[in-house]
Amino acid sequence: MSKRETISARWTRFNHRVAARISTRARPATGFTSMPEPRTIGLYARGKQLVAGNFLFAGHLISAPKTSLWDIDVPDDVFAEEQHGFAWLDDLAAVGDMPARERAQEWVWRWIDRYGRGSGPGWIPDLAGRRLIRWISHAIFLLRARDSAQSEDFYRSLAQQTIFLSKRWHKTVPGLPRFEALTGLIYAGLALEGMSQHVEPALKALDKECERQVDEEGGIPTRNPEELLEVFTLLTWAATALKDAGRTPSEIHMQAIERIAPTLRTLRHADGGLARFHGGGRGMEGRLDSALAESGNKTRQADGLAMGYARLSAGRTSVVIDASLPPTGASSLNAHASTMAFELTSGRRPLVVNCGSGASFGEDWRRFGRATPSHSTVTIDELSSARLGQEGRGWREEQLVDAPKDVPIQMSQAPDGLRFEGGHDGYIASHGLTHARTLELTFDGRGMAGEDLIIAMDDSAKRRFDKAMDEGALQGIPFEIAFHLHPEVDASLDMGGAAVSIALKSGELWVFRHDAIAKMRLDASVFLEKGRLKPRATKQIVLSGVAMEYATRIRWSLSKAHETNVAIRDLNRDEMDLNT
Repeated sequence: MSKRETISARWTRFNHRVAARISTRARPATGFTSMPEPRTIGLYARGKQLVAGNFLFAGHLISAPKTSLWDIDVPDDVFAEEQHGFAWLDDLAAVGDMPARERAQEWVWRWIDRYGRGSGPGWIPDLAGRRLIRWISHAIFLLRARDSAQSEDFYRSLAQQTIFLSKRWHKTVPGLPRFEALTGLIYAGLALEGMSQHVEPALKALDKECERQVDEEGGIPTRNPEELLEVFTLLTWAATALKDAGRTPSEIHMQAIERIAPTLRTLRHADGGLARFHGGGRGMEGRLDSALAESGNKTRQADGLAMGYARLSAGRTSVVIDASLPPTGASSLNAHASTMAFELTSGRRPLVVNCGSGASFGEDWRRFGRATPSHSTVTIDELSSARLGQEGRGWREEQLVDAPKDVPIQMSQAPDGLRFEGGHDGYIASHGLTHARTLELTFDGRGMAGEDLIIAMDDSAKRRFDKAMDEGALQGIPFEIAFHLHPEVDASLDMGGAAVSIALKSGELWVFRHDAIAKMRLDASVFLEKGRLKPRATKQIVLSGVAMEYATRIRWSLSKAHETNVAIRDLNRDEMDLNT
């Protein structure tokens, strides 16, 4: 990180601490204007782990059954953020029994005792907003059997955090962190006695953030589908809290919700999970359904482009393609070099995936997950279609640079299905080559035909290609096309190595074939998934070759085997094993 930015970040943190300590001098006598209803959803299995003393945050598992959450050794800053954000309260509330409530109460009041006077890493606006939402949402759960002195401490801490947030929300990063801070401030202003004066300024700021961050198509600058879901969830929570308080959300607020809802439906796979692009995962179980239901918006968007993603769906099969320019500038800090990558899901079973975000497993995995070879697309000469820039500024500050500047696409109807055509110029500067991809999904969803074209389009590109050939001693430009498979599928080479058979747990059998222009192999891969202790081993189909001419065309197909039934009862429910 540069010296200038280090000083700026330190100055911001210093001012956060000053504001926090000033806020905690206030001793307002507060209570709830009305008892709030819980809206957040947690995971029962994770709640049971917390009760047992197994702390799984940010990819780290610390087993300390007799130790308070605040007494364990914190491995990194991301772990501490998850501690102080209190989203784990959702998981304890999902369990809801006496041991879970006792754990929740103990850790909340210990936080008040230890950090409530403005110390610790939790006094930053987005974490304060997240924490306020959880404390208020689960207040009935937390206050049961507490004496009057403890209740007063709880209310006083809520009010102090609200005052802090009212002074510092504007110092959060635009986007999801600011939405969290403002929603927390609105929640607290509506719920707490003596805090109502903070609601109106927060609502005006929320409207401005909606106008700046949510575009006309219901997308956000980061193009992260899971982040869009979190923004949507916060907006629906804020709208519901306003309605419960007898107030009407603004037109700007409601229009943002109405724009986002159909976009999320487009980014949703057949199994209900979100497409995993640009640092996002599939979304917390049940959150998308809950947020869509709470919003009351039932608008559907026809298959096409949404937030820069193209969707093809037919039968029980869904395909989502990254079909637009990658995010730029500050919005690209978590972005991936994934242009023209796709994911395919059949029914409740993901089949072709991207490796995903490795952020919870540390710097090296995070960088790995952002590279083009970690996505189901073409990689030329082992280079990503966009590079990570700003070296030396710290791994959280690396923006995408040298990214594609032109990503033309077209959606149309094929003779027997739906067709996507697209391309990008991310390799023109380095090799003079454009990657063009065509995907055709049949109307019954039982098969997809693909074509990848690596081509030098004009005289300038051909000169650059010739130069790259000369630099490589005329041995050709190497390329690989990866198809990363979900770890739950069983893949094996078949037909003497000419095909790959892919068996899903549902009983479906898919077969991958190609035109033999490239060499095919089945390699090891990884599946990076938040909430697990380590990456999961999986496989990838790789087509490799060298481009010797100005145009190289590779055709392949992925289709259900003839013996696979049209309809399969797939009732087995997969529960995440938190210990793997």
